[in-house]
Amino acid sequence: MPPPTEPPGRDISALFAPKSVAVIGASSRVGSVGQAVFRNILFNNYTGTVYPVNIKGHSIMGVRSFRYVTEIPDPVDLAVIIVPAASVPETLRQCAEKQVKFAIIISAGFKESGPAGAALEREVQQIAKQTSIGVVGPNCLGIINTDPAVSLNASFARSMPAPGNIAFISQSGALGTAVLDSAKGENIGISKFVSFGNRADITEVDLLRTLGDDPQTDVILMYLEDLSNGRDFIDLARTITAEREKCKPILAMKTGRTPQGARAASSHTGSLAGQDEVYQAIFAQSGILRVETVEDLFNFAIAFANQPLPKGDRVAIVTNAGGPGIMATDACVRYGLSLAEFSPTTTETLRPHLPAAASVRNPVDVLGDAQHDRYQVALDLVLRDPNVDGAIVIVTPQEMTDAEHIARVIVNTVRGQPKPVLSTFMGVIDVSAGVRVLEENRLPHYLYPEAAVRALEAMHRYARWVSRPRVPVKRYHADRQAVSQIIERAHGETRRFLPECESTSVLDAYGFPVLRCTLAKDTGEALQAAREIGYPVVLKLMSPDVVHKTEVGGVALNIADDAALSAAYDRMIASLKQHKPDARVWGVLVQQMAAAGKEVILGAKRDAQFGPVIMFGLGGIYVEAFRDVTLRLPPISELSAENMIKSIRAYPMLAGTRGEPPSDLFAIADCLERLSALVTDFPQIEELDINPLLVYPEWQGVKVADVRILLSNSAS
Repeated sequence: MPPPTEPPGRDISALFAPKSVAVIGASSRVGSVGQAVFRNILFNNYTGTVYPVNIKGHSIMGVRSFRYVTEIPDPVDLAVIIVPAASVPETLRQCAEKQVKFAIIISAGFKESGPAGAALEREVQQIAKQTSIGVVGPNCLGIINTDPAVSLNASFARSMPAPGNIAFISQSGALGTAVLDSAKGENIGISKFVSFGNRADITEVDLLRTLGDDPQTDVILMYLEDLSNGRDFIDLARTITAEREKCKPILAMKTGRTPQGARAASSHTGSLAGQDEVYQAIFAQSGILRVETVEDLFNFAIAFANQPLPKGDRVAIVTNAGGPGIMATDACVRYGLSLAEFSPTTTETLRPHLPAAASVRNPVDVLGDAQHDRYQVALDLVLRDPNVDGAIVIVTPQEMTDAEHIARVIVNTVRGQPKPVLSTFMGVIDVSAGVRVLEENRLPHYLYPEAAVRALEAMHRYARWVSRPRVPVKRYHADRQAVSQIIERAHGETRRFLPECESTSVLDAYGFPVLRCTLAKDTGEALQAAREIGYPVVLKLMSPDVVHKTEVGGVALNIADDAALSAAYDRMIASLKQHKPDARVWGVLVQQMAAAGKEVILGAKRDAQFGPVIMFGLGGIYVEAFRDVTLRLPPISELSAENMIKSIRAYPMLAGTRGEPPSDLFAIADCLERLSALVTDFPQIEELDINPLLVYPEWQGVKVADVRILLSNSAS
């Protein structure tokens, strides 16, 4: 993709630092949301002024109450609305009259409840737009800002999290409460928390922009069910994760991995490029790290929040037990990290400081009776080694293990190091004193080695993203007018499907390496075309009413002479009349017979929300069985095309294996970039399959063996 241009957006930073808050629907009733929100603001050292608003109450929890927000004598920056859904529009109008800047609508009963609720939500959206009130929600948990200068808990979460440098945006309020509780239990500090619910006005893009600029936030966590604007999200996330002086990692959980949405697709690409695969592409192009569990969300976050990024993938392991050291080693291999090879200086210097039975190679085993002194010398030396990019320290509780003392040594050794160090104190009770020391000093710790390895791998992956080369998108010379004419003719004839002769012409206009071919209307024209192209040739039935030619006997391969061609032509026409007697026949496509090659698929589909999506993967007749594909949103650069090729499981087959020469990867990448340009230029293309693209050895190119294009219903 091209260098990101940060999309324009409104400034909602004041949402997190209001000087005054009105809680509309505040209550004294124990167990009510109105009481919980008001109590959270009142008793968590909020530095501004809070006003309870309740049409029935004279005071709430000893604080004078107002019947309406308009009765408050002072300015109000933020309103937290907890009234029945039907009353929300009028309440919001009163806030507009009071010139309230922001509103958090905690009330439920909107689009999540059915058509009537959806109508209410549209009314809320209209009021927000007309009055310029920034609205969070409805149907949300609220917001939290732990900055001591504000200390605002405008939510009904059970408690106020400790201050920290990790922000969390959640589309789910229920998950938000669970995450906040988990953060408290793990002693993880939070800078900002937002539950944005139905997203009637303020979106995840608005919130992401604010947290990207927030000086208290170093890591951004997100729970998403969908996106409001995928293109703006990509551009903004790429800027935040990699294009600023202070880049911030974004970790995201995205629910909804079901394939049902792809069932009605008419192409391989349509069936393979489901909604979850599109989100996977969005995250890959944004530098966002997708996580599968809340556990990984926090495990990764504490590493990013408290340790420097690694410069490479070479890991050193220091342990007092062989088994956990092997576990960590296996995990490094499994997750794509490498075990560091120590320099001779490191092993020679380490040897005199450890017992004879200890291992001075990686992983370093300081043995079960190790005290803090062995950990100190081993960790210090491996971190000094230029062949080491990061370290994992493992402590298992033995009878003689002083976990607290070892933890203090680790903290002191690591302090100021430019390399990340993650610790694994295995156990709960016997290592608890050491874990407290680690937490007090913000050194990431994990219960088991695999978790530490996954976190370090995520850091390495993000570091590669930040340091990747920036490559511009190529501009190709193409005959756009020819493509426009083909599409206009099809729409004029109310056709959505472009037969292969037209589809091939579209690709030819964009410089794809298509096979020589001619459309013949009878046997005589077919014979003449075959002689000009040169035998052997392929015959393909051309009908605007036939999408899958093989199903009606519409393909004949490796035709060697005139007699074979005439016979094949007659069989093809007879087969069509038998299977589909009403189909229109344009003739047959006489096409050059391509040499055998490795088969890959290139494809595109237009996503209803995000626009064109392009696909690459293992091709041929088993493409949907293996589903070995990857997706990106165009336009893509050469580097993105290369990453697409390398990310499929079949890449080793293309790169050359068991003595085979490597395939022409440059030619594949060039076709992906041309496809990106084509579908960007022509939004009328709904789905496109190039399957197979025949790939030949390095420098011998590729050939388009078959192509299918489906247009949208509209000519625009």
